[in-house]
Amino acid sequence: MRVWAPGRINLIGEHTDYSGGLVLPAAIELGLAIAVRPGQEHVRMSSTTFGDAAPFAADGSGPRISGWGRFGQAVAAELDQLGRPAIGLEATVSSTLPAGSGLSSSAALEVGIALALCAVADFELDALDLAAACQRAEREAVGVPCGILDQAASLLGRAGQAIMLDCRSTEHVYVSVPADAAFLIVDSGVDRSLEHTGYSTRRSELERGLAQLGVDSPRDLSLSDIDGLDEVPERRLRHVITENDRVARFAAALQDGDLPAAGQLMSASHASLRDDYMVSIPELDRLVVQAQEHGALGARMLGGGFGGSVLALARTDQAEAIATAMADATNARRPPLVVHASAGALVRP
Repeated sequence: MRVWAPGRINLIGEHTDYSGGLVLPAAIELGLAIAVRPGQEHVRMSSTTFGDAAPFAADGSGPRISGWGRFGQAVAAELDQLGRPAIGLEATVSSTLPAGSGLSSSAALEVGIALALCAVADFELDALDLAAACQRAEREAVGVPCGILDQAASLLGRAGQAIMLDCRSTEHVYVSVPADAAFLIVDSGVDRSLEHTGYSTRRSELERGLAQLGVDSPRDLSLSDIDGLDEVPERRLRHVITENDRVARFAAALQDGDLPAAGQLMSASHASLRDDYMVSIPELDRLVVQAQEHGALGARMLGGGFGGSVLALARTDQAEAIATAMADATNARRPPLVVHASAGALVRP
């Protein structure tokens, strides 16, 4: 049996998912392939990319292990709570996803392991229920209070389409990506791990503003409602309120085939992440400027911030030339990648 779990790009809608906002991700053609064999009472995983993981009980019980295997153990524990029979497996994991680049390699790993565990136990869950279990597992494994965006994108992806996901209701619709649109991923050279950055701090600052206003979600606020708050929570809320609006307008621009308008919204998203949410760094800011100087229609930091990569929107016939120019200009450790909206996770016999 083989499992495929892709990484994702989030076209727009950053730091909105964990407050019930709107996001617009797409699965990409890079991801994790997992060769799976049914096992007995334990899960044993190896990888030429990550090394061998410590084995753990099929139900995720026992002392918490360290290393990348902790994601699998947390997934197994969550699935056990949902009634999955405690059947083990042996898995060999390979990856085409560069770690630490903001393409959600951890969510792809969680989704891939979850699908493998379900398959060997003949246990089925709805895609969004499985995504929620993987989300909880990431919180348990590394203590990052993430939203459901990454896991949902890996599971729900479709070729040529992005997913407009309402993270409050989990309702989603597919948005066609024009055939002449391509996306570049440009590495900043700065690794980041959300468990060791200000990600959790930003979330608590946002929640402090919501508590001061007595509401549960920025979706219930307008910009006029946040006037008079302390500067930090006001900035965090301003980003999320305006970012939710940009997601809706970006989706409409894609539907209309208006790539310049979509690019402008992408660049506006970066400015808000830099100035109001304060999760960018100078290396990312420089890449955003350089991408546009070399012909990208728009660009922004990708993922939770504090490092990783920049995402740029380009026309398909110009994407490779822009990637080459960016590679020459940045001397990054990894060359820019050109990716497209692709199919989501699947299990093959």
